[in-house]
Amino acid sequence: MDLLYRPRRLRTSDTLRKMVRETRVSKESLIYPLFAVDGEGIVEEISSMEGQYRYSVDRLSLIMDRLVAAGVKKVLLFGIPEHKDACGSQAYEEDGIVQRTIRYIKENYPSVYIITDVCMCEYTSHGHCGILCGETVDNDKTLAYLNRIAVSHARAGADMVAPSDMMDGRIGSMREALDEAGFSEVPIMAYSAKYASAFYGPFREAAGSAPAFGDRKSYQMDYHNRKEALKEAELDAAEGADIIMVKPALSYLDIIREVADRHDIPVAAYSVSGEYAMIKAASKAGFIDEEKIICESAISIYRAGANILITYFAIELAGFIDEGKIG
Repeated sequence: MDLLYRPRRLRTSDTLRKMVRETRVSKESLIYPLFAVDGEGIVEEISSMEGQYRYSVDRLSLIMDRLVAAGVKKVLLFGIPEHKDACGSQAYEEDGIVQRTIRYIKENYPSVYIITDVCMCEYTSHGHCGILCGETVDNDKTLAYLNRIAVSHARAGADMVAPSDMMDGRIGSMREALDEAGFSEVPIMAYSAKYASAFYGPFREAAGSAPAFGDRKSYQMDYHNRKEALKEAELDAAEGADIIMVKPALSYLDIIREVADRHDIPVAAYSVSGEYAMIKAASKAGFIDEEKIICESAISIYRAGANILITYFAIELAGFIDEGKIG
C-alpha cells in the first residue's frame, strides 16, 4: 500500500516510543502524604491501606529515610492529635503535632519540602472541617481559625500550606493573614475542586476524621457537577491560590483536564486513599498486575493535565522511574 502517514513507525522500538512520549513523569512532581500522630514509639499500620502507617515524631526517620533515598522530597503532612475539642485548638498550637513534625523534618531532613494540610476535621471532637453553629459549619467564623492554623504552620517552618476545608473565601482570607504575619512568600495550594467522595473512606480511618454526625456535602462538592468545579477553581485562582488541586483523581480526570485547560497556574491531583486501597486489594487477590496498574493510573492523571501528583505510591513510582518503566 502507498501510505504517506504510518503512525506505527514511531512505535517500532522501545527507544523510539520513549523518545516521542507526550506525557512524562518526574520525581520532582511527586508528593507523599504523611501521617504524624501524637505519642512515642508509634509505627501503626493503617488497616485499610496496606503498607501505609501513622508515625510518632520519634519514629518518622523510618519513612523519611525511605523517601529521601527514593528521591521523593516533598510531603503533604497530616496530623492526628491526642486531644480534640470543639474548636480544634490542637491544630494551631505552637507545640501541636504538625508543628513539632515540621521542626523535626526541617532539622533532620532539610532537603525535604513540607506542605501542610490546613483543615480542622482531624482536630475537632465532632469531626467536621470548621466551627459549628448548631449542626451547621459556620463558614465565616471558620476562616479565622483556618488562618490561625496556616500562620502557625508557617511559623513552624512549613514551605507551603494546603487548605482542604472547602470554606468559601478561605484562600483570599488566608493569603491576607499569611502576608500580614510576614509570610508573603509561603505559597497556597488550594483544594479547589474537592468532591464529597466515597473514595476517602480509608483516609477517615488513617486520620481519625470521620464526622460524628451528618456528612460534608454542604461544603464538599456534589460529584454530579462539572461547571461548579470550574467555578471553584476560578474563585481560588482569583483569590491568590498558587496551585489548584482536584481531588480525587481517577474518577475526575475530566475535571483535571478542564481545569488545566482554563488556568495557567499549576494543577495538582490527589490520588486518594480509596484509589490506593482498591489497587492493593485487587493486586493481593491476584486480579491485576500492581506495578503496571500503578504506572498506568499515574500516567492517566498526568495525561489529563496534572502537573503535580499527590500519591501514596510515590516511593514505588520513583523506583519505576529509576528502572525506566515509567517516565
